[in-house]
Amino acid sequence: MAKIILPLAEIQVRNAKPRDKPYKLFDGGGLFLDVACSGSRTWRFKFRQKNGKENTLTFGRYPEISLLEAREKRLEARRLLAHGIDPAKHRDDAKRLALEQASNTFEKIAREWHANKVPTWCKSTAKNILRRLEVDIFDEIGDRPIGEIRHRELIAVLRKIEQRGAGEVAHRMKAVCAQIFSYAIQCGLADRNLVVDMRDVLKTRRGSHFAAIDADELPAFLDALERQAARMYMPTRTALRLMLLVFLRTSELIETPWSEIDLEKGEWIIPWQRMKRGRLTVNPDMTNHHVCLSRQALALLRGLHAITGRSKHLFPNQRDHERPISNNTILVALERMGYKGRMTGHGFRALAMSTIKERLGYRHEVIDRQLAHAPKDKVASAYDRAQFLAERRKMMQGWADYIDAVVKDSHR
Repeated sequence: MAKIILPLAEIQVRNAKPRDKPYKLFDGGGLFLDVACSGSRTWRFKFRQKNGKENTLTFGRYPEISLLEAREKRLEARRLLAHGIDPAKHRDDAKRLALEQASNTFEKIAREWHANKVPTWCKSTAKNILRRLEVDIFDEIGDRPIGEIRHRELIAVLRKIEQRGAGEVAHRMKAVCAQIFSYAIQCGLADRNLVVDMRDVLKTRRGSHFAAIDADELPAFLDALERQAARMYMPTRTALRLMLLVFLRTSELIETPWSEIDLEKGEWIIPWQRMKRGRLTVNPDMTNHHVCLSRQALALLRGLHAITGRSKHLFPNQRDHERPISNNTILVALERMGYKGRMTGHGFRALAMSTIKERLGYRHEVIDRQLAHAPKDKVASAYDRAQFLAERRKMMQGWADYIDAVVKDSHR
């Protein structure tokens, strides 16, 4: 007949004194209080594993763990056993998981995510995203386990960015954090993407286009460019005039190496890998872009070649000739002309699009191809580019002649 064990009373546990030898006070169901010679009292649980071997699980010391709490732990362990789970292994796995989660901080996971994405980004994008994380996010929550971060913590970080007047940056970092949490969920390190529920925590952004002048403002702009010409470096003057004549994206222009231009043939072909749509990771547009040089643009390039032709780029950086000038060079030049907030590098594209359509009468599709926009008909995209090439050359010459006529009219 099995021995009947009477449950312990709280007073028995409290009054358990040390003896010459360690002894045990049993509560039943495998739970007992281990009393050491030193006087320490520890709750333990004895159970039998699947293979029949006995094992002992430690619950903690009394009085930190009370009799009631020890019984609750016993009940939890017996439930695990009833489901075929070893409570000792379950405890070790839980400890291991807790340590792993504590080590998987937001900064660690963010850097892993960033490293995985780097091959799909251009260098400037990768650099800018990491810098913004380091400046705005890591100092605030970088050392927090990603699975423990709460909504209010992340909202406070994003609003701090917004409150300094950087609303656009706050929205961008919110989007970046959403991707980082998504990555953590896929890696089994977080259960929820906090950013999904943050649609209205930041101030709504007003949609806006890049600042650009219109056709009626072109004469005044050309006059300002001519008046400021003497105060600019010759390459900077040429960059602004080429932006006006060929209306490339700023980065596509300033990063151009001389190797892409054949001054003898008057050709400028940009490899597709350097174009915006060529850098897409999914279905990149692998069509080289023909800039279609007018006589005026070709004359500017020949004059520029006499000055920077020995450098790698059309517009070499003054401090490091192996690198091109920065986008900021164009913006600073426009600011000195008095066009801060009124015109940007991208604004030259908008100006050309609207003016060529309205004043020169060219079809939208032809201008769109020259702007290297994505054609709506993907299947016919390569054919259309070749089909419009002759018309685009004619259009670009007409655009350059139109600008010359504007300058002459303004001098009358």
